[in-house]
Order: sequence, then C-alpha cells, then structure tokens
Amino acid sequence: MGIFKIEGGIRLKGEITPQGAKNEALQILCAVLLTPEKVTINNIPDIIDINKLITLLGNLGVKIQKNGASSYTFQADDVNIQYLETEAFKQEGGSLRGSIMIVGPLLARFGRGYIPKPGGDKIGRRRLDTHFEGFINLGAKFRYNREDHFYGVEAPKGLKGADMLLDEASVTGTANIVMAAVLAKGKTTVYNAACEPYLQQLCKMLNSMGAKITGVGSNLLTIEGVENLGGCEHRILPDMIEIGSWIGLAAMTRSEITIKDVSWDNLGVIPNTFRKLGITLERRGDDIYIPAHEDGYEVKTDIDGSILTIADAPWPGFTPDLLSIVLVVATQARGDVLIHQKMFESRLFFVDKLIDMGAKIMLCDPHRAVVMGHDFKSQLKATTMSSPDIRAGISLLIAALSAKGTSTIQNIEQIDRGYERIDERLRAIGANIIRA
Repeated sequence: MGIFKIEGGIRLKGEITPQGAKNEALQILCAVLLTPEKVTINNIPDIIDINKLITLLGNLGVKIQKNGASSYTFQADDVNIQYLETEAFKQEGGSLRGSIMIVGPLLARFGRGYIPKPGGDKIGRRRLDTHFEGFINLGAKFRYNREDHFYGVEAPKGLKGADMLLDEASVTGTANIVMAAVLAKGKTTVYNAACEPYLQQLCKMLNSMGAKITGVGSNLLTIEGVENLGGCEHRILPDMIEIGSWIGLAAMTRSEITIKDVSWDNLGVIPNTFRKLGITLERRGDDIYIPAHEDGYEVKTDIDGSILTIADAPWPGFTPDLLSIVLVVATQARGDVLIHQKMFESRLFFVDKLIDMGAKIMLCDPHRAVVMGHDFKSQLKATTMSSPDIRAGISLLIAALSAKGTSTIQNIEQIDRGYERIDERLRAIGANIIRA
C-alpha cells in the first residue's frame, strides 16, 4: 500500500484543471455495450476505478483503441457473453461498484446479464433493488445465488416497455434501467428518475446513437424503444466532485487558485453551498477564481439566526460526495455548522482522524456532526492516518495540506480510485507532497 507524506501549512497558487467526471465515465463506458459500432469517448479520467472498468470491457471482448491521454474508441461487435460466468469475472466484477451498470446494456442487447455483488466504498448499505426491480418491470427474470452473491437477469425473448415509479432516485439504477429500456419493445416511463448532469449526459449520448429519450433533465423520463443503436462520439463533463474538492482546498490553505473549465451551468447548488460557508468564488468565463482568504471565512447563519445546516439530497440537491469536503472546510470557518449526511450511514466515521488533528467536531450519530470552526486561530496538527474511502481520503488530504507539520496518509489507493495523478497536480501549484 502506498502512502503520501504531506508538509502542511504551505500557501498554494496557480491554475488547476479538473479531470473528466468519474461518475459519468462509469455510465458512459457501460453504454458502449449497446451497439456493435464504434464509440469514441473523450475526457476519460485516468483513475483506478475507470481503468478497472476498461479492463473488464476488454475481457468481455470489446475492442479498445487508445487515441490519446484521455480518449478511447470502443467497439463491442464481438462480445464474449460466456465470460460473465467465469471465476475471473466474479473476482473482477466484484471489485468495482460501477460494474453493476454493465447489466442493463447486456440484458437489452443479449438477453442476459450477470454480476457479482459489487465492491466500492465502505460507506454503508448501498442497495441494488432499484436496478433489478426495474429489469423485472421490463420483463426480465431475476435470479440470485446467495452462496456466491451472484446476481442474474434474463430475458431471452427480449424486454418490453413498462411504466415504473422508482422507490428511490438512484443514479446508477436510473442509468441501468434507461440503458435496458432503449432497446425494449414499446414505451417505457421512469418516474422519480435521477436527473443529475451525468445521467443527462448519458441520455444525450444515447439519443445521439439513435435512442428516443425525452424528459432529459427531469425526474420523468420517457423512452421509446428502438431496434438498434449506432456509434457516436461523446465528451465527458469535468468532475464536479473534484471541482468542489479544489474549492475546499483553496479555502483551507488560504490559497489563490483558479479552477479551469468547470462547466458552471452543470454545478447546480455547489458554488452557493460553499458561499454559505463564507468562501468567496468568482465566475470568470467558465472558470472559478478563489482569492486567498487572508481574513478567513465566516459562516452565514439561517435567516432566523439558527445554526447553518448543510445536508445532502438527490440532484438538484447538494451531492453527498462533497459533504466530507464541506465538513473539513468548516473546521476552520468562523462559526458553527451542522453537517447532516442523510443518504449513507457510515460516511462521517472519518471525523475521529480530524479530531486527532485538533478539529472541534461533535459526532451526534452516524448521520450528523456539529463542527465548531477554529477561524484559523488554531492550526490543525499533523498526524498519521488512513484513507477509508475516496471522499474521506481527499478530505484528510486537504486537512493535511492545511496542518502544521508533516502528515502521513496510508491506503492512498482509495484516493487514486477517484483522483487522477493528484500528487503531481498538487505539486504543480506549490504543494509539498511525496508519494512513497
């Protein structure tokens, strides 16, 4: 396992460009299975989780051509569907949460799809019911091998359109159902659908391939099934989670940073949520400029003067992937903040590491923490810690970059799963970080 050694307390300065969005790439890459024609995808992030999925596609028989640093062409004209029943696939598919989204395309095109229980972050129970209930609604038969934790859906006579109301606005569940429905016979309506920008991107890509999806951007999608899909070229959006991470980094280290090409129109409430913490953000074209916060940043209370509460919610609410960042940023704010993590029950369990560094945090329960900001009157102190998941990992890294002394972060593969060459990119703006 690799480690980062970070000398904290250094002001950073410069420009940083966000990578392509991990959560969009996972969906888009699975969609190449829907057509035998070539699909070119640009702005693919070079990170562990995405590279695992590309390898899995290759093992399924997808032809893969690398066109450049972040551009690939895929052609799924000779898919080896039998690979799904091998021991190698059980191990490979089980190591990546995003692998669940190969099931919808395979079911739609080949009449069957299998997946072992997916891996990913240990952030609480992440149910798969929405995915499989959607497939069942489309006419698939479900089977589950409890001994091997192996899921399967089969529809040898094809899928049929259906009306469905999802019990949760699951992003990956919606993506999987949409990818299955585009080749089903007849019309499908999906109500309480996720409407994140990355899901919108998937729908736009599928429409460019010949699908007929309307209602994109709303929570009611209508899909008219087509017989086949063609190829296309698609560009992935910048990663909004990484953009939020850089905002938090700039505030905590009181650094002057410009985040380039952020696709402002797809950031939703993210900029305003950081503004509630007192952070100054300027829109300059499609860039975010963050000045050095020499005098710190003051939390804005609610209208009635009560403590500011920041909670996650399905889009267009605040993404749960940035609550860890907000929590860290709040440790040096002027004022108090209640962080309410509604969607996952284990994502706040990294706060003990911040408390060890001197942060004033009261963990109320698995979902809520009150942060009492230091207002930079007391600097966090360096320590040795381990990264439990991607987002907690980057949050601890930001804390270490602001702390007094040299910190060590272990298990950095968790951070590498979601952030491309993060140590190199941080050094480019002045950080003292070493990978060992």
